[in-house]
Amino acid sequence: MADHALELIDIRCTFRSKDDQSQRYTAVDHTTLHVAAGEFVSVVGPTGCGKSTLLNIGAGLLAPSSGTVRVFGQPLAGINARAGYMFQSEALMPWRSALDNVMVGLQYRGVPDAEASAQAEAWLARVGLAGFGDRYPHQLSGGMRKRTALAQVLALDPDIILMDEPFSALDIQTRQLMENEVLALWAAKRKAVLFITHDLDEAIAMSDRVVVLSAGPATHPIGEFAIDLPRPRDVAEVRTHPRFVELHTQIWNVLRDEVLKGYAQQLRKAA
Repeated sequence: MADHALELIDIRCTFRSKDDQSQRYTAVDHTTLHVAAGEFVSVVGPTGCGKSTLLNIGAGLLAPSSGTVRVFGQPLAGINARAGYMFQSEALMPWRSALDNVMVGLQYRGVPDAEASAQAEAWLARVGLAGFGDRYPHQLSGGMRKRTALAQVLALDPDIILMDEPFSALDIQTRQLMENEVLALWAAKRKAVLFITHDLDEAIAMSDRVVVLSAGPATHPIGEFAIDLPRPRDVAEVRTHPRFVELHTQIWNVLRDEVLKGYAQQLRKAA
C-alpha cells in the first residue's frame, strides 16, 4: 500500500548452522509485517526469536532467503537509504567527540563541515546535550551516550527509524526519560518507527501497534494489537491507566507461552 513506509512480505530467512555447515535452520518464516508512514510499531517476542533479524532485513543489512521488502512501495535493493538504525549498543566512535559522532553521517552524505557541525549542535541541544559536544563517549554517562546515538540517527532525518532494544542497558529512571524523549521527538515529525524490545510495558507505553512473535525456530507473528491509549503519553503515568492494564493482560496471554518455550530452548542449548 502507498501509505506503508516499510513492508516485509512473506519473509523467510534461513541460515547455515554454526556447528555443521551442511545443516540449515530457518530463523524466520511466513512473516509479514508493515509499518505505515508516521506509525510507531513495536515487536516483542522471546529471546532469540528473530526480532533483530527482521530489523536487519528492513535496514537492508540482510537479504531474506525469500519474500519481498518494500520501502514506500518500492522494492528494496541493498541498504535502505531512507532508514536510520539505532542499535542496541551505541555505534559511537570512541576517538570522536559527541559532536563529531553526530556529524559523521552528514559528512558521509557530503554536507559541508560547517553546516554539518551546526546541524549536529542543534540535534545535541534537542536531546538535552547542549554544551556536551566536546565530550568523548567515555566521558559521557550511559544515558548521555544513548542521547548522542539518538541525535546521530535523527540528524540524518530518516523517513523510517529502526530501533533495536536501544534502552535495555539503562537504569529504569534513565530509560523512562529516554522513552519520553523519543516519543516527543517522534510526535514532532511523525516518522515511521519499528521498535524492537523485550519489555512489554515499554512496547505498550510507546506504540500505536504491538506485534507478537512466536518462539523460534521458524519465528512468525502470532498476534497484533492496536494500542488505543490517548497521546501524548508519559511512559510512567500511562502504566496506571486501566486500558494499559487490559492491553498488558491481553498481550501477555499470547506472549507468555512463547516466552516459556524460548526459555526452555535456551536451557537445552546451554545443557
